[in-house]
Amino acid sequence: MSEDNFEYWRWREYHLIVPNVRLEKAKVITAGIDIGSVSSKAAIMVDGKIYSISVMRTGSSSPDSAKKVLENALEGTGIKLRDINYIVGTGYGRVNVPMANSTVTEIACHAKGANYIWGPTVRTILDVGGQDIKAIRCDERGKVLSFLMNDKCAAGTGRGMEVLADLLKIPIEEMGAASLKVDEEPDPVSCTCVAFARTEAISLLRRGWSKEKVLASYMRAMAIRMCNLLERVGCEKDLVITGGQSKNIGIVSRVEEITGFKTLPPPNWRENGRDPMAAGAIGAALFAKALFEKTANKA
Repeated sequence: MSEDNFEYWRWREYHLIVPNVRLEKAKVITAGIDIGSVSSKAAIMVDGKIYSISVMRTGSSSPDSAKKVLENALEGTGIKLRDINYIVGTGYGRVNVPMANSTVTEIACHAKGANYIWGPTVRTILDVGGQDIKAIRCDERGKVLSFLMNDKCAAGTGRGMEVLADLLKIPIEEMGAASLKVDEEPDPVSCTCVAFARTEAISLLRRGWSKEKVLASYMRAMAIRMCNLLERVGCEKDLVITGGQSKNIGIVSRVEEITGFKTLPPPNWRENGRDPMAAGAIGAALFAKALFEKTANKA
């Protein structure tokens, strides 16, 4: 593929099956499906333990995206859709998950998922989605105490990163490391709108700034917006980052520097499935288990 045709914004979709999960004695199989504006995630749990994770791009149809990401999560597991006892949909497209038994907000699911991934010491969650940012405070059980969201603009979110990746012709998964290749941190870009931030980036390139310096300036602005939310919600230890930007070292390092808090390190998710990007789906699968058991106890 030529440089002109290369899709710098396109991140890798993936499917992970956790080994050594025993199905023969399974009592409850649940699923969480998180339909975001940019990515869709599915988590399959067996008796409250992660068995399979799938992360894919969201298409033009939320129901089709839900079906596709769940089918991908089930592939190779030996589990059929009919074997799943309960499914919870979450994310902005949660009302359009046709196979869901119930829906739960992504705020609640990210808090529950972060509690599962990192443990009961988590008190603050920064979730950076495709088109919004959320700062969430929770208790030791992963119950939401308070939260704040950014305004409607997508600048400082996953979608804004995709736009900049195409403009600078840097693969999106390499942007974080590239942004740290500057001798001195530049001032942040001033614009808070994706369209205007793109225009400002072009202007900086024409003034002779390197791609890395433009990236550093943009990520600095993103991190400041995120930290403003964290300050307003009342950031306290332990702080974790969920969503796609949890794997962006350029964002994580700047958030840590501005807040003065070290984020909890990402778990070894490739082995245990505790993927920060799938925190919402994991939380939804946990809610599914609780709701199934509640329903079963009433019967």
